[in-house]
Amino acid sequence: MNSRIYFLKKQFIFFIICFIGILPMAFAQDYWGKSVIKQPSDYIFGYGSLINTASRNSSVTTPIPAIPVRVSAQFGFARVWNDRAPSGFTALGLRKADSSMPATTINGVLFPVAGGDIAAYDKREEGYARIEVPRSQIEALSWQSLPNEGRIWVYVPVRSGGEPGVGLPIPNGRYPLLQSYIDVVVEGGLEYGEEYARELIATTKGWNAYWLNDRILARRPWVADTKYSTVDALLKRVPTFQNRLLPEDYAAQLVVSSK
Repeated sequence: MNSRIYFLKKQFIFFIICFIGILPMAFAQDYWGKSVIKQPSDYIFGYGSLINTASRNSSVTTPIPAIPVRVSAQFGFARVWNDRAPSGFTALGLRKADSSMPATTINGVLFPVAGGDIAAYDKREEGYARIEVPRSQIEALSWQSLPNEGRIWVYVPVRSGGEPGVGLPIPNGRYPLLQSYIDVVVEGGLEYGEEYARELIATTKGWNAYWLNDRILARRPWVADTKYSTVDALLKRVPTFQNRLLPEDYAAQLVVSSK
């Protein structure tokens, strides 16, 4: 009798073990190829300081990932120095192509709209028009591919009542090219390699003689910026690089030219 009870106990324990092992398998599902994360519905193409990771993340609480991309000349714009910042310098913008300036390819980065609120970006980018970039006119430049879904936008400077990218001013004495801003842009390009940064410079139009070297310790740039020499080596290809002046020399030139 005792042996029979012992046998039944062993059989019961074996059954429980098998049931516990089989139970999870009965409810298991195969999730391969299924997305469990909601995909962004809007993306932004950044072509200036937004290329730089630190600059892009400076005004957000959560870092924004980006991938390097290139917009086709078919989009009909060129990257130009035509966006005057209220603080007194000329930043990068886009210009609508015409007979005097043909469209070019534009390399930059693509990143998702943080929080999914494109209206928040519209408010922040006051003075710009948001234009959609056709998916067929943008390509990925790394092993990371373009998102399968979502719309791609770019912000283009626009004058009140005007057309985006048309009739915008060029750098002048009061609104010069600013080396500290150029450093942010070019060093952002260097995150993706020297060839990418070289392309960025080559496909930017509107370089001119109003170029202020406002770097921190501009006479000893290596103290504050370890990449300064690489940036300068790339910028030397720009014809007007020789016109870059330190603050005191720049001010003196403006005084002379204003007389």
